[in-house]
Amino acid sequence: MKVAHGRVVSLHYTLTDDLGLQLDSSREREPFAYLHGYGNIIAGLEAALEGCEAGFSSAVHVTPAEGYGEYDPQAVFEAPRAQFPPGEDVQVGMRVQGEGEQGILNFTVVGVNDRVVVLDANHPMAGKNLHFAVEVLEVRDATAQELAHGHVHAHGHDH
Repeated sequence: MKVAHGRVVSLHYTLTDDLGLQLDSSREREPFAYLHGYGNIIAGLEAALEGCEAGFSSAVHVTPAEGYGEYDPQAVFEAPRAQFPPGEDVQVGMRVQGEGEQGILNFTVVGVNDRVVVLDANHPMAGKNLHFAVEVLEVRDATAQELAHGHVHAHGHDH
């Protein structure tokens, strides 16, 4: 069965950056499963897997435009320290959340002092070329419920 819109794909992957540094891998855990064609993985990887079958193994290179986007320096801004709970130990590298018009937003703390916290709204992998070593393990038709919900229900998960 080929990878196509509305099919569940199970795979193993290892993700590295341009320097070969491993950023993530599914190899030491359960295979990663997603519903193809529903935007559940980055566009460049999804496009590369279109039409593949179980047993497909390859290196897939994804540019920032087809991954997490280009890095936007204008997405870095200062927030008053007073907007954070008193006594909270805000540190560089922390991931924090805020609420905006589009719902919950994620930020990385890139600077902090007594007056302001500098936040970066870019995805941590924005601006990076991504290098995947992928192995497709299984391709199956999605259930009606998975299609209706737009994601995989692993191990009988239901909601």
